[in-house]
Amino acid sequence: MATQVTNYQCPTCTGPLHFDSESGRLVCDYCGSSFTPEEIEKYYSKKDEKAAEAFQKEEAKADQEKPEEEPVPEDPVVLGDTGEQADPWDASDISSDWGAESEGMRAYSCPSCGAELLCDETTAATSCPYCGNPTIIPGQFAGTLKPDYIIPFKYDQKQAESTLKNFYRGKFLLPGAFTKESHIREIKGIYVPFWLFDGSAAGEATFRATRVRSYRRGDYEITETDHFQVYRSGSLDFEKLPADGATKMPDGHMDAIEPFNYQEMKPFSTAYLPGYLADKYDVTAKENIPRIERRVKKTALAKMEQTVNGFASCTYERDNLRIHQGKVSYALLPVWMLTTRWGGKNYLFAMNGQTGKIVGDLPVSMAKLVGLFFGLTAVLTTVLSFFMM
Repeated sequence: MATQVTNYQCPTCTGPLHFDSESGRLVCDYCGSSFTPEEIEKYYSKKDEKAAEAFQKEEAKADQEKPEEEPVPEDPVVLGDTGEQADPWDASDISSDWGAESEGMRAYSCPSCGAELLCDETTAATSCPYCGNPTIIPGQFAGTLKPDYIIPFKYDQKQAESTLKNFYRGKFLLPGAFTKESHIREIKGIYVPFWLFDGSAAGEATFRATRVRSYRRGDYEITETDHFQVYRSGSLDFEKLPADGATKMPDGHMDAIEPFNYQEMKPFSTAYLPGYLADKYDVTAKENIPRIERRVKKTALAKMEQTVNGFASCTYERDNLRIHQGKVSYALLPVWMLTTRWGGKNYLFAMNGQTGKIVGDLPVSMAKLVGLFFGLTAVLTTVLSFFMM
């Protein structure tokens, strides 16, 4: 059975609407009308109420007028005029169902063109590849928490592509042909599920520090190293510390495109989704707690270590930090995922759809790397030769 889907249509001409990141409004592809997410949400809320009321009336009327059904005998299939019963077609090679593969897939019917399509079970918004209309799949959110907040996209697809090209510039070890031969293989604007954690950390930590001094005594140069045990204590508050809730998203990329500006966060509404993909979480907040606690502890220790001044070195020894858990929120945050291909390999990039910050892996030119190595070696040889003269 196909999942129920929704696509927002223009109240003026019934054309498909998509969320425009530049204006922050839902724009019609045909007549050019635009509406705020609040206006569309209110319009469709009233429309759904009227549709539900009409459906209930029709259902009640149909139950009253429904005649008694009589069994219909099955006629044998015949071939031509011979009257002989046909042998069934051999369907023994057709699988009866999807088996275990069906657990990760869902079907939906496009309300615009009627196409029956398959998508991943965590996809909650997509677009139809046949008619291109943006589609929301509210049934995909069933059984999971509704997001509390959403940060709308501010960078559109053209800006994402331009940002990626600018990211290439100034990379000395990048192969010269990469920017010419590579091409963007895939680009997706995705609302990624994030858990936002509030809380605090408090406790103490011990560091081993050293102080070094050198001096000459006669023909000898003496170096003295004093060792110190440094004690620090303190507390750290954190608010809306993010951890993505999608296994398909690489954690390193998601951490690297932070921070997001939470002052621009909006109460969640599906009106922001048309035109973009949206995933629901498949990693719970509870499963993300160890990751958040490691991050908080690392940050707190780094802050303490920064206060250890006036020493030649400082090394962490042990700590007694306690993390106090607070509120957890659920939000959808905007991310552009870009894939480019070069030299038979794919390179993945992630871009913050709100701030434009981009991260990703780039190929390295071995010829340039070898040239750099020999160039540095030549410079060092020249310098050493000068001092030895």
